[in-house]
Amino acid sequence: MMMHATLSALFLGALLAVSLPAAAVDLTISCGTVGREREFCEQATSAWAKETGHHVTLATPPQRTNERFFQYLFDLGQGDSRIDVYQIDIIWTGLLAKHLVDLKQYISQTDIEQNFPAIVANNTVDGRLVGMPWFTDVGLMYYRKDLLEKYGLSVPQDWSELIDIALYIQTQERKAGQSEMWGYVFQGAAYEGLSCNALEWIAAYDGGTVVDKEGAITIDNPQANMAIARAASWVNTVAPPQVTSFNEEDARQMFQSGNAVFMRNWPYAWAMLNAKDSPVAAKVGALPLPRGGVKGISASVLGGWQLAVSKYSKNPEVAADLVRYLTSEAVQKQRAIGGAYPPTIMRLYEDPEILAAVPFLATMRPAMESAVARPVPQTGTDYMAVTTYFWDAVHNVLQGQGTAASNLKALEDQLRHVKFRGGW
Repeated sequence: MMMHATLSALFLGALLAVSLPAAAVDLTISCGTVGREREFCEQATSAWAKETGHHVTLATPPQRTNERFFQYLFDLGQGDSRIDVYQIDIIWTGLLAKHLVDLKQYISQTDIEQNFPAIVANNTVDGRLVGMPWFTDVGLMYYRKDLLEKYGLSVPQDWSELIDIALYIQTQERKAGQSEMWGYVFQGAAYEGLSCNALEWIAAYDGGTVVDKEGAITIDNPQANMAIARAASWVNTVAPPQVTSFNEEDARQMFQSGNAVFMRNWPYAWAMLNAKDSPVAAKVGALPLPRGGVKGISASVLGGWQLAVSKYSKNPEVAADLVRYLTSEAVQKQRAIGGAYPPTIMRLYEDPEILAAVPFLATMRPAMESAVARPVPQTGTDYMAVTTYFWDAVHNVLQGQGTAASNLKALEDQLRHVKFRGGW
């Protein structure tokens, strides 16, 4: 595993097709910091720099995605040239497109077409490829295999069953002296992570996607109310009271410490949970999220990250070559094996080494193809306003500040004003 996770610079460097430059260029890339993101970014950029003679500095953005977006938006809006390459969320491509270069100028069509067509289409704005796919994501349910086996329980198939099992095991473990055990942890802070969790709950119970494909606001409906009200009932029963301040890493750390039975998180957590020093290594399973009742569905939000080149970069061609390298097959394979970052290159889902390291990827491709998309295309540049109002309303319910019905009714009224102003 360690040999795969730290592929040599020589192996990675074999993909480099550029000749050595006449003069070294200094680039700066903004990489994420969730899980082992920074570690892998540093490894690959160092390998590229060694082969090309260029130099790469890593900038550290805010961990919460909404804070990162607004920092990027401010910097790019000012024409800031300090950062050449940005790691951008799948929902930001249209919002930031006017500040990003068309990567079709620098990256071959062959390299582009090896990725999932839907992700390439998402990254294409007005015919311009503004982001090169790097890794994709869907929400997953992690569970303690050992605890289910200990109590003779099967993996839950729907949300009600999951909560019943979580509460049972939590109660039994506390009786046995595990006083800090909780049944379920998730991303409950007021940020984009909560929007993803809440959209999964609502979609699972056939409550829609806040705004439908035609742009109609649909959030105030009985199924959505029920889904959010049920989630609120978990807080301080099967989920710790502080879950309303949790992001991805907060949830992972509690689960990895052995103090939670179930966890909702992204695929990256797999590698962290199964690291040699992890208290739960080899005790964890991962599956698609549960259904919303007998007639419900398993709903996972589609996520993922791309690499983009700022149009204010002083060296866009060199920056684009760094992007080409970082999104290449060898680097994506390294990241998948060592960090459980799901590739965007289709054929890698049949790679035996990847499937041996990350078994759930064998079933993840169908989950990606049926994943729930956030209402970005239909809301356009108003999406950040929509999601901010959404996560605030859900957060209010989780904290006991009003009912689901009252908060979602107020949310629908807020979204009507946004739609009226924005015209979507």
